[in-house]
Amino acid sequence: MARLAALMHENEERIGVVDGETLGLLPPLFKDLTTVVQSGHEAVEKLLAAPIEAEVELAAAQLLAPVRRFRRDVLCTGWNYWDHFEEGRGRREGQDVDPPEHPTFFTKAPDVVIGPKDPIAYDPQISQKWDYEAEIALVFGKDGRCIPEERAHEYILGYCLANDVSQRDLQRAHGGQWLKGKSIDGTMPLGPWITLARDLDISDVVIECFVNGERMQSASTRQMAFSIPRLIAELSWGMTIHAGDVLLTGTPAGVGNARTPQLFLKQGDEVIVRSEPLGELRNRFETVDLHSPR
Repeated sequence: MARLAALMHENEERIGVVDGETLGLLPPLFKDLTTVVQSGHEAVEKLLAAPIEAEVELAAAQLLAPVRRFRRDVLCTGWNYWDHFEEGRGRREGQDVDPPEHPTFFTKAPDVVIGPKDPIAYDPQISQKWDYEAEIALVFGKDGRCIPEERAHEYILGYCLANDVSQRDLQRAHGGQWLKGKSIDGTMPLGPWITLARDLDISDVVIECFVNGERMQSASTRQMAFSIPRLIAELSWGMTIHAGDVLLTGTPAGVGNARTPQLFLKQGDEVIVRSEPLGELRNRFETVDLHSPR
């Protein structure tokens, strides 16, 4: 299973191939995974054909988000697990809607993205209701528009994990739309690497989320309301998708906002997003000043 990681090694950004508990470093010629991903499938194949220069321990590696520069906002899907849609009934503070007949899309500002082990920025003056959302993200490897479902797989480079950390009070304060309540700087871990789509059957992949060691979310992609090919077909209808774009595919039930009593995150809380074929994000909330002008 081919898995590509971005990391800092001896003060340089490098690309590594994950192999069990080690990372095989590729030559410095290939030191920016984002550029390779945005160059598409052929560039990735060229990368994989390069010789391994050295090996480092995966556990000790300083992993970066595998995609760190974006041509546009991070693309996202809302309400893509029916159990998550239903658990939110009565919790949307007068902003309830009927079950959607088509996928619901929104975006997050790219400055949200952090690495798989980085601290999540937390500022109680920005929000009092910080929530977790474990998600599978797909990375596009080819430009396209009006992509039919039966060809959607041609446009997927690979998959990784994301934690769509959300500020529920900001969502409600701004009309129930999601951009503002999901775009706070430094709050979305992404990674830990890209697992190439050619090596993974995404139709039944389990994703889990743990808060301070307690499992809060667990679901399979087979529970999605709209399949990944359907998401790609509808998102690309009249809209060009670019290689390097990232699409979050939705979160399952178990978010803190829908619990009784509600569970919101605070300084020091550790959140783990995990999937056996995709790896693990492990991040702790750390107080920083996000409210002062700069």
